[in-house]
Amino acid sequence: MALLLGYDVGSSSIKATLMDAETGQVMAVATSPDKELEIVAKQLGWAEQDPAVWWEHVMTATKKIQAQAEFDAGDVHAIGISYQMHGLVVVDKNKQVLRPSIIWCDSRAVQIGEQAATDIGREKCLKRLFNLPGNFTASKLKWVMENEPKVYSKIDKIMLPGDYIAMKMTGDIKTTPSGLSEGIMWDFEGDGLAEFVLDNYGISGELVAETLPTFSIQGELTKEAADELGLDAGTMISYRAGDQPNNALSLSVLQPGEIAVTAGTSGVIYGVSDRKNYDQRSRVNVFVHVNHSAEDPRYGVLLCLNGTGILNSWLKHNFVAGEGLDYEQMNELAAQVPVGSDGLVILPYGNGAERTLENRNIGASVHGWNFNIHKKAHFLRAAQEGIVFALNYGLGIMSDMGIQLTTVKAGNANMFLSPLFAEAFATVTQATVQLYNTDGSQGAARGAGIGAGVYKGTEEAFVGLEPVKTIEPNDKLASAYQQAYAGWEEVLKQQLKA
Repeated sequence: MALLLGYDVGSSSIKATLMDAETGQVMAVATSPDKELEIVAKQLGWAEQDPAVWWEHVMTATKKIQAQAEFDAGDVHAIGISYQMHGLVVVDKNKQVLRPSIIWCDSRAVQIGEQAATDIGREKCLKRLFNLPGNFTASKLKWVMENEPKVYSKIDKIMLPGDYIAMKMTGDIKTTPSGLSEGIMWDFEGDGLAEFVLDNYGISGELVAETLPTFSIQGELTKEAADELGLDAGTMISYRAGDQPNNALSLSVLQPGEIAVTAGTSGVIYGVSDRKNYDQRSRVNVFVHVNHSAEDPRYGVLLCLNGTGILNSWLKHNFVAGEGLDYEQMNELAAQVPVGSDGLVILPYGNGAERTLENRNIGASVHGWNFNIHKKAHFLRAAQEGIVFALNYGLGIMSDMGIQLTTVKAGNANMFLSPLFAEAFATVTQATVQLYNTDGSQGAARGAGIGAGVYKGTEEAFVGLEPVKTIEPNDKLASAYQQAYAGWEEVLKQQLKA
């Protein structure tokens, strides 16, 4: 039996999946911790996590897998890693972490990125990076240089979160072209490291690890890591990718015109293109997709909304906590309110600076609140509608780049578990939505199989992947949603003028 093991290292939890490579059947799945991981915010706009905590929960999730399924560790042919994008991990020559990771939703480096765009030139940045430097990994490293010089002086290598987990497994520090592109350190013109960005920041290219293809043998489990995980030393690590390119892989979104959507802590619409293109205002991002090559280019166009599931989670833990409502009960209560929430509008921008708003951090806000009309259910519905409307607002940007939404694929998870949210998304965007029982850890497992040569090609890797539900736009509600969206967009425009 050939087994594949996939890990999804998120900011909320670490998930692991053990998969039968031949059938695509999930043998076991585990998540750690049971409660969402803490994000430490020492100052407004900051967001940090300790990388050692990720590894601790990788080990715990693996032990949970082993408790669920009886299998021979020798049957695990390969391991794949998916991870939260844009984070920064720094280590010294002994591979010791020097400070907490500055993660994806941290907005401290916004001004640094803006200054770099001015210094380098916006046109040059967009032409060669397909993005502006923005609040990404390279800019976060520059922040460390400026604000923590003693830490910076000790740095031997910089890593993305997935590179750190791979280092813990293999003892080697490597990265990928896709990973460098998400850090805005990839030159699309030269298909290599964007040295002109590092030069502008005064950062030595020696801090950047050697790059390996996304699908490749990237190392083997050391004896120490194997002992900690309860696996065999020598097991191959053959795939790593950021969570959004990997989410697209998990849904078999690899070719131009295919689109993946996720609505977890953050919300993302990810479309694949074979054309070099970018948004002139860098409100959506373009990265190297997992199956990119110079001969057969594949680019991932990514629209991100930071405040998605985190808004729904906040409501659960704070707004309805006294009643002990679970998400399903919250969805049922929200569905009792008509489309448009009787004029109540929520802008879901409370999780840091938003790219679709040109890196502005306007915070979440509530508008049109009428004490005589609006009750708890209105807030629950207005939150879900606000998330859908914010995603649709970003879709207008992608549409201008030539990305069209017709049929999209999404995991049958997170916000898409809400019938209200799924129908609202399909109706507002006028797209058919196919839901699949898959997730990032399953995608990482399939990616490991591709990278290790267990599968002859990508098509063979998606055995057993079939849609479990298809949601069509509700034509009867289309007009009401259009009207509600117009009202929501007008409130957003007023906030952006403030």
